[in-house]
This record gives sequence, structure tokens and C-alpha cells, in this order.
Amino acid sequence: MNQLSGTIPPEIGKLTNLVYLDLSINKISGTIPPQIRSLTKLETLHIFGNQLNGSIPEEIGHLRSLTELALNTNFLDGSIPSSLGILNNLSYLYLYENHLSGSIPAEIGKLVNLVECYLDTNHLTGNIPPEIGNLINAKIFYAFSNELYGPIPAEIGKMKSLENLSFQTNNLSGPIPKTIGDLTELKLLHLYTNQLSSLIPSELGNLKNLNDLQLSNNQLTGPISASIRNLRNLQTLFLRDNKLSGSIPKELAYLDNLVVLEIDENQLSGHLPEHLCQGGKLENFTVNKLQFINLSDNDFHGELNNNWGKCKNLTNLQVARNNISGSIPPEIGNIYRLERLDLSSNHLVGQIPREFGKLTSLGRLFVQNNQISGNIPTELGSLTKLESLDLSNNRLNGSIPSFIGDYMSMFLLNLSNNKFGQKIPKEIGRITHLSVLDLSHNLLVGEIPAQLASLLDLANLNLSHNSLSGHIPEEFESLTGLRDVVLSYNELEGPIPKNKAFMNASLEGNKGLCGNVTGFLPCEMSSSMVKKHSMVKGRKLILITVLPVNE
Repeated sequence: MNQLSGTIPPEIGKLTNLVYLDLSINKISGTIPPQIRSLTKLETLHIFGNQLNGSIPEEIGHLRSLTELALNTNFLDGSIPSSLGILNNLSYLYLYENHLSGSIPAEIGKLVNLVECYLDTNHLTGNIPPEIGNLINAKIFYAFSNELYGPIPAEIGKMKSLENLSFQTNNLSGPIPKTIGDLTELKLLHLYTNQLSSLIPSELGNLKNLNDLQLSNNQLTGPISASIRNLRNLQTLFLRDNKLSGSIPKELAYLDNLVVLEIDENQLSGHLPEHLCQGGKLENFTVNKLQFINLSDNDFHGELNNNWGKCKNLTNLQVARNNISGSIPPEIGNIYRLERLDLSSNHLVGQIPREFGKLTSLGRLFVQNNQISGNIPTELGSLTKLESLDLSNNRLNGSIPSFIGDYMSMFLLNLSNNKFGQKIPKEIGRITHLSVLDLSHNLLVGEIPAQLASLLDLANLNLSHNSLSGHIPEEFESLTGLRDVVLSYNELEGPIPKNKAFMNASLEGNKGLCGNVTGFLPCEMSSSMVKKHSMVKGRKLILITVLPVNE
């Protein structure tokens, strides 16, 4: 790595005996000179990581001795020259991260000695040429993040040496060819974010070396094939955001090396599997139902199984927005590494298990939109890493525990639409990074603690629909980051803080408030009227009765 700048001089063509040329990671600009055609003995050409522009010259096809060509990470445009097909000694071709356009030339199929081919992150269009099936020695073929369209050619099954294949983030359509099942050396297959349709071919079960399979964000239909049980080396499985139906096959339990499983946003139904963690390596499991409906919903039902407590390495468990019923199994408290737990928008009943207090790595806990009842267990005071806690829209009662003030990393706290009573704990004022605080629609009483004015990062505050009384703390004027304030339908009185957020706040239903806010009397007038009312009320009527005296 140097700091070379300027352009590549055309005189470079005079170095006719040059075998190795590496100008990579500099600040070289301009175009690749056509005089490069004279370097017929050149075996390695590395000019990656510069500021080259213009097109790749057709003359590059004269470099018959070339085995490595790395032009990646520049600003090259135009099409990939068909003359590359003449370089039959080429083993490594790196053209990624440029602005190349046009189609992948069919002549690329002549590079039978190619081992690695990186064409990704360009603007390539057109079909994938079936001639790539001739690249029988290729181990890596990357063409992701382009604008390719049309089907994946069946000839791809001839690339028997292939270990990594990635076409994600294109506009490919049609079915996944069954011939991909012939690529038995394949370790990575990324086809996500395309428009692929039809069934997932059962032939994928032949890919016994596969450890990373990502087919998300397509239009794949039908069930998850039972042949998936053969992928015993699989660590990552992404099938989310498709139109898959049926139940989760019990064969998933055989994938004892599985680390990440995402199958949310489909049309899956049936019971959740009981034995997902018999291998003990699963870290991330999501089966969320689509929240914004543009595909049919997932419809998992039944109860959460206590066997999930055996998922000792699980860090992310999301079963949100389904039809799960029953109580939360206390065994989930045994998943000590859990960092995110989302059980929201189901039909869960019962109480929050005390065993959740053992989840000391938990950063996000979402149990909103269920029918959970009882108190917040004191054991949750040990969850000091919590960043987001949403228990809204349940049937929780009792008081809001003061230990919530120990959640020093929290930025979202939503306990709305429950039956919490008593006072708002002043300890909440210690959560200095809190951005969203929603305690609305409860049975809270007493004054708003002045300590909440310490929440300098607070942007959204909702304490509406309670029985809060007293003044709004004048210290709230220092909360300059506030954007949305809702304090409506309480029993608040006194002056409204002179803060921009309060000028636009929702404050209706508090008859005692005053200030220069639309819908409220100025405090001077309000005070005068109160005083006048008090004086009238305080007057005494004295009646003097004069009686005649008889002499």
C-alpha cells in the first residue's frame, strides 16, 4: 500500500517482459491504457482499490499468460469485454465493486481454469449465461447485488467444484433449478432477495456440505422439504419472507449444528417444534408473523414447549404475532444467553415467570398484546442490561417496581394499557438514556415525579388516562429533546411548562391546567377567576331583623 496518484502511463506497454504488476490500494485515477496489450508475459495484474474509471479495454484479451486479474473496487464502467474469454489460463477474476453494466458475456464460459470469479456489486443486467456451466473448476462464483434477471440456468449443476454460490439481490425469477442438488461440494448458497418462485427443490437435501443456506425474500411456495434433514452441517438457514406453507418439519431437529433459523413472514401453520435444540447450538430462532400484511400470515398455534429451555446457546427467540396460547414456560429462564425475547401479540396467559430473573444477558423483552396478569416479579430487578421493555396491553397489576430505575441502559419502557396502580416511581428518573416512556391507560395516582426531568434523552412521554394529580413539574422545561407529550385525562392542575413539546401536547381532560396553550386559559386569568370564585364563595350574608318594641 502506497500513496501513488496520477494515471497509468501508456509507456507501461514497453515492459514486455513484465510478469507481475501490483498497483493496488493507491490513488491512481484515469483509464487503463490500451497499451497494456503488449504485456503478453504478464501473469498477475492487480490494480484494485484505486480510482480508475472508464471501461476495461478489449486489449486485455491479449494477456494470454494472465492467471490473476484484480480490477475490483474502482469506478470502472462499461461492459465486461468478451475478449476475457481468450484468457484460458485465468484462475482468479475480481471485478467486483465497480460500475460495470451490460450482461455477463457468454465467453466467460471459456475460462475453464477459473477458480474464483467475483462479479458482484456492479450494475450487470441480462440473463445468467448457461455457459457458466463450463466452469467446472470454479469454487467461488459471486454475482450478487446486480440487476440480473431471468432464470438460474440448469447448467449451473455442472459446476461440480463449486463451494460458494451467491446470486442474491438481483431480479432473478423462475424456480430454483433441481440441478443445484448436484453441487455436492457447495458450502454457501445465497439466492435471497430475488423473485424466485415455485417449490424449494428436495434435491437441496443432497448438499451435505452446506453450512449457509439463504433463500429469504422471494416468492417460494409449498412446504419446507423434509429432505432438509440431510443438511447436517447447516449452521444458517434463512427462509423468511416467502409464501411457504404447511408446518415446520420435525426434521429440523436433526440439524444439530444449526445456529441461526429465520422462517418468519410466511404462511406457516401448525404447532411449533418441540426439539429444536437437541443439538444445543441454536442461537437465533424467529418465527414472527407478518405485521404489515402483503403475504398471508403465519398461523402457529399451540403452546410454547418447555423443551425450549434446553436451547442453552439461544440468544434471540422471537415468536411474535401468532396464535400461541397457554402460559410462558418457566424453563425459558434457563436460556441464560438470551439477549432478545419477543413473545408479543399472541394469546398468552398466566404470569411472567420469576425464572426470567436469570436472563441477565437480556437486552430486549417484548411480551405486549397478550393476556398476562399478576405483578412484575421482583426477580426481574436483575435484568440490568435491558434496553427495551414492552409489557403493554396486558392485565398486569400492582405497582410499578422501583427497581426499574436500575435499568440504566434502557431507552424504551412501555407499560401502557394495564392495571398498574399507586405512584410513578421516582427512580425512573435514573434511566438517563430513556427515549420513550409510556405508562398510559393505567390506574396511577399521585404527582408526576420531578425526577423525570433528569431524562434528558426523553423524546416521547405518555402518561395519559390515569388519575395523576398536582402540577406538571416546572423542571420539564429543560427537556428540550421532547417531541411528543400526551398527559390527557388526568387530574393535573397549574401551569403548563413553557416547552415547545408542551405547546403541541395532548393535555385535554385536565381542567386545572393553565398556560399559553390553545384550549387553556392563561394562568393569570385562571388565577384571577379562581380568586374571584373563592371570594364569592367566602362572602357571608348577614340578615338584620328589626322587631317592634311594645311599650
